[in-house]
Amino acid sequence: MLETVKYLIGSAGASGYGSKSTAEQVTESCGDLSSITAIITGATSGIGAETALVLAKRGARLVLPARSLKAAEEAKARIVSECPESEIFVMSLDLSSLTSVRNFVSEFESLDLPLSILINNAGKFTHEHAISEDGVEMTFATNYLGHFLLTKLLLNRLIETAKKTGVQGRIVNVSSSIHGWFSGDLIRYLGLITRDKSHYDATRAYALSKLANVLHTKELAWRLKQMEANVTVNCVHPGIVRTRLTREREGFVTDLVFFLASKLLKTIPQAAATTCYVATHPRLLNVSGKYFADCNEATTSKLGSNSSEAVRLWSASEIMVSRDPKAVFNPLNALF
Repeated sequence: MLETVKYLIGSAGASGYGSKSTAEQVTESCGDLSSITAIITGATSGIGAETALVLAKRGARLVLPARSLKAAEEAKARIVSECPESEIFVMSLDLSSLTSVRNFVSEFESLDLPLSILINNAGKFTHEHAISEDGVEMTFATNYLGHFLLTKLLLNRLIETAKKTGVQGRIVNVSSSIHGWFSGDLIRYLGLITRDKSHYDATRAYALSKLANVLHTKELAWRLKQMEANVTVNCVHPGIVRTRLTREREGFVTDLVFFLASKLLKTIPQAAATTCYVATHPRLLNVSGKYFADCNEATTSKLGSNSSEAVRLWSASEIMVSRDPKAVFNPLNALF
């Protein structure tokens, strides 16, 4: 009850920020970001667009990958209209396609740019059951697996940039408190909904993908520490906000629910605050493997803090993104 009251009134936590803080407010102390290059997925609308705008205002060079180049160019134009000196690159990326992820990384590397911030923000809520071109359930493929491969392929650039510049690299995975709605065997459920649409539940599939983001953060933080890399990774819950994520559920019921919940909804600038805080704030130097909500460290679900599940998911993910024809992942028979 107390936490709900704090949320509603925007009471500041230990960080000095709370649910009512905006992205611009939390980046006031981040300094000049003109030496920083940031990749932000899902930056054509909503939280991602606000994140990109605020980082541009602080001087960061932006790379905006998107499935629709037209939408990305429009997002770029909006930023440039407010920040004429911004340096922004628009590139093609469909996160549901592992081939597209690899092509994007090759294109980015050809630019020979440094990389200090990677924000894995893009998200999809698939009401209807669908399978990606790689044979993976679409929500999981887009929200998690594409970002897993993207991060894996960009990791060396992040590490190299941190070594050359002395500026700690940061990876931010945008998850959701909905990750706590999933219980059970995540690998087996992925197999079930990949093979048989009769088992598909859109909300549970979305919760699974967001849990995967949390577990990815936990395991990657451990691996970065073992490598002694000057790169951190954290995940965030942006809060409840009506964005294009709900575009497949437009209608009277959705409108009614959002109207009734209006007192709990954040504005987009408020929803982008935690991502921007975790990506830029000096207070978070060397902080890694944590989960944040309302710009303060928070706790994940019990499953989200399970190290064994994080390792198991990582192993399964490595097989799913592998180019080795002998590496065939069967979720229903997995022994991970």
